[in-house]
Amino acid sequence: MPLKNYGVLAATAVDRRREGATDTPHYQIHLRDAQGTHYRAAVNVQSQQAPSELLYVVADDFRHPVTALLPAAGSGWTSLPSKAGTASLDFVRGNLFDPAALRILPPDLPGADNDLADLLDHYVQRAINDPGAAVYLIGQRFGPEPTVPDKVFGFKPGNGVHDIHMNQGNSGRFRADDGVYQDGGLLIHLAAEDRWVAVFLAFQSQAWHTDDATGHTLPGTPPRPTDPTVPTVPTDPTVPTGHDGALRIVAALVNPAGPAPEDETVTVLNTSAAPIDLTGWQLADRSKHRLALPAGPLAAGAALTVHGGGGFELGNHGGAITLLDPAGLKVHGVAYTERQAAAEGRTITF
Repeated sequence: MPLKNYGVLAATAVDRRREGATDTPHYQIHLRDAQGTHYRAAVNVQSQQAPSELLYVVADDFRHPVTALLPAAGSGWTSLPSKAGTASLDFVRGNLFDPAALRILPPDLPGADNDLADLLDHYVQRAINDPGAAVYLIGQRFGPEPTVPDKVFGFKPGNGVHDIHMNQGNSGRFRADDGVYQDGGLLIHLAAEDRWVAVFLAFQSQAWHTDDATGHTLPGTPPRPTDPTVPTVPTDPTVPTGHDGALRIVAALVNPAGPAPEDETVTVLNTSAAPIDLTGWQLADRSKHRLALPAGPLAAGAALTVHGGGGFELGNHGGAITLLDPAGLKVHGVAYTERQAAAEGRTITF
């Protein structure tokens, strides 16, 4: 069954603690909301399933419509419905980041700036030292436990959030936790710079093509796309590898000049060294309306600008665009904010 109490904690970071080598080490964050309620965020830095090292990606200048849907800074815990169009996160459907950008880090090693705890410490310490920094932890709540003090920071009642990572495409006993629009994340708003920082974590054992209703792994689908310039561990040769992200969305005109109906466009680029047959390929908007790409080959290195229509729509209040292969599997996805769409006639690049 999906997570029982999914939501977002909006609070201020006041302390942190690194755990040592335990069965499931975490990076612990002590937070307090505007009402004075204390919370602990337990962020996984190691997996119970092999491979144990986590995947991570950091967006130092995170621009996504989800930030406009978050509750007020310092407002405490807010439950979230697991559905699109809310502040709920979905690593597969939400186009929060490019899965090929994920990297691997060990949990905790001697020395500086060489493990996942160091990476988290960099951003959390920044938030602790900045009175204007608003911290958002998205995941599953635990507590409150009125008679039990927090086991790490000692405040009472024990209270907080965990599962701050991808929560779909699981295997083994963790498959029961699968669901859509219930992934976790750490977001920090640096108000003085009007900038968002986002940290997203996933387990190497999780799949990246999942069922739209259950979040379970779709059998026989290719693994997570990877950056071809970065060496990776060889994958199972019996599993199809797909198109390796060679076809990508690189630009979109979401707010054309002039009155409606507007001529919205999306530009895709073939980054590979060979032609790609676009027969059966489609684009999908935030509401999952689809637009077929023109059938036929797209030459190596060539770009194609596709005009909208037929229900496919790019809203001016922020949105997402997803590229689907002939099997209907996501190959690439991007998102844009209302601020990016505000400039009439200006093409957004990704």
